[in-house]
Amino acid sequence: MNLKEIQDKLQLRPLTAPIDPASIEIRAGYTSDMLSCVMTGAPSGSIWVTLMAHGNIIAVATLLDIPAIIITENAQPDDSTLARASEKEILLYSTTKPSFEIVGRLWEMGIRSQ
Repeated sequence: MNLKEIQDKLQLRPLTAPIDPASIEIRAGYTSDMLSCVMTGAPSGSIWVTLMAHGNIIAVATLLDIPAIIITENAQPDDSTLARASEKEILLYSTTKPSFEIVGRLWEMGIRSQ
């Protein structure tokens, strides 16, 4: 499933500079609010669901080649985090929904862990 389909079905609000989400395929997902868990458990190319909105999420996503992060519960990254995400071509999305709901909906859409 591509990011555009995920964005539309979950009604996510894109936060970063335009990257064609239809060109990015997502086959797996991961959720955690602990960076060390993400670093050891998230598969490359997955979509990451988290409540965290600080700049360290960009460093971890870059390290693991994670193309998109869904930030839940209306947490908002600061301008420097948004700029860094755009520079690294990582799509950041925002939603008011809780992580539990987003993960459940991704599961229903066929996005699994690897």
